Amino acid sequence: MPARKLYFEGLRVGDELPALAKAPIDRVQLSRYAGASGDFNPVHVDELYAKSVGMPSVYAPGMLVMGMLGQLISDWARGGQLRRYHVRFIKMVWPGDTVVCKGRVSDRHGEGGRYFVDVELWAENQRGELVMKGNSTIQLFYSLEDENRQRSGQAPIVVEVPRESLLNAAATASPEESEEDEERKAAGMGAKKAGAKSAPAAAAAPAAKKAKK
Repeated sequence: MPARKLYFEGLRVGDELPALAKAPIDRVQLSRYAGASGDFNPVHVDELYAKSVGMPSVYAPGMLVMGMLGQLISDWARGGQLRRYHVRFIKMVWPGDTVVCKGRVSDRHGEGGRYFVDVELWAENQRGELVMKGNSTIQLFYSLEDENRQRSGQAPIVVEVPRESLLNAAATASPEESEEDEERKAAGMGAKKAGAKSAPAAAAAPAAKKAKK
């Protein structure tokens, strides 16, 4: 049975990726990674050297955690094409730490038969502390029908999808909030007008008393 694929039509901004929890980092894994990557920096594999330069122990290379986030997005984007992948290192990962990789759809748009989703990515340790942030862009077929058409040499399905993003959603207030804001503004303006009228009235009161005398 073929693996289920991901299509653009089924995704919405805010959709969360299934979290990926990795086994606790150990020194054997660090040694294997050094051999596989060719990165033999002693701060990652030599305990005595790491302590000699002021570290409490060896620590995981940032690229190892980057690979874990990469696994999250590649496992999720079944049938998609990775167009961009960027990360920023936040906090060191030590032996014994458990890395949990998470993500969510932050943007989607389509034009001319090409469809893209942007995914916000991050990794946390077992204490919930952020150790890495990142983002990626995935190109997808619009639907199964679109994929079948293109693989048979036909033109893609064209649906113009304006850009939708989490930032735009956050910037747009709900109707209830807008009404409350208008009421507060109106109340504030009313109070200012009342204050402006009361000042001349208060000034005129002594003059009225003098006139009576």
